Amino acid sequence: MTPTFQQFDIDDGAPYGITATDDGAVWVTLIHTGEVAVLTPDHGFRRYAVGPPTCRPSVVARGADGSMWFTRSGDGRLGRITAEGAVTDFELKTHSAPFGLCEGPDAAMWFTEMGTNRVGRISATGEITRFSMPCADAYPSFIANGPDGALWLTLNRANALARMTTSGTISVHPLPTSDAMPVGITGTRDAIWFVEIGSGQIGRMAGDGAISEFPLPDRAAKPHAIASTSTGVCWFTEWATNRVGRITPSGEITEFDLPASVAEPHGIAVDDAGAVWVAMESGSVIRLLPDESA
Repeated sequence: MTPTFQQFDIDDGAPYGITATDDGAVWVTLIHTGEVAVLTPDHGFRRYAVGPPTCRPSVVARGADGSMWFTRSGDGRLGRITAEGAVTDFELKTHSAPFGLCEGPDAAMWFTEMGTNRVGRISATGEITRFSMPCADAYPSFIANGPDGALWLTLNRANALARMTTSGTISVHPLPTSDAMPVGITGTRDAIWFVEIGSGQIGRMAGDGAISEFPLPDRAAKPHAIASTSTGVCWFTEWATNRVGRITPSGEITEFDLPASVAEPHGIAVDDAGAVWVAMESGSVIRLLPDESA
């Protein structure tokens, strides 16, 4: 496989979270400037201020209402922005540190609060409900939909995954490797995939609860985020090595060096055409087009 790369630079920006939408647009958070931006192939970046630079917009996801939602880990708020750029924010608590975010199976937005050890749900009208984690200081990080109709999240400090129903029932699944520090998580048709930033491994939980772990060639690579494709292949970022990786459903790993002019890959997304998008905190977005036939 020989992928091709396309690089989109954004002046004074630091892309962190990223998501691709079905209209061909790519949305990113600019974590150091208090902005979110949308990238379209024809018009480049459009930037929108969503708060002070210290608000640290982190993860961005599309909601059922067609708006983009994002977490503000620096000042304890959630944000929503329409395609026209109208911004609404929802106050949580200053120390709550909201981070992970996804649209749940109930069409509400679900988010993690690293600072308060909780998961929250916000309805389209702004009504917020919270659920505490059953283990102390778990540091819930990313959250995603699983193939079983439940929400799954990484408990970074508890060294575990958690399964959560929309009614708030939570079960905890410890990881086999100590100090694995799971972060990114995604669901495929038959499994949950996650990255272990502390141990340099990619993990898979099957439908029967069995966990497999796949070591990276460089265990110090610090994998951060992971995204799945329609075929069950997953792509992930390696923050410490300036690479992206690809893992097949059977656990075969391939790695690709990113251009030398960029650094610090964080968020990753796959669009409907199969292109992989990577948010580079050094100030760029990379589009990687895999040659899946190779």
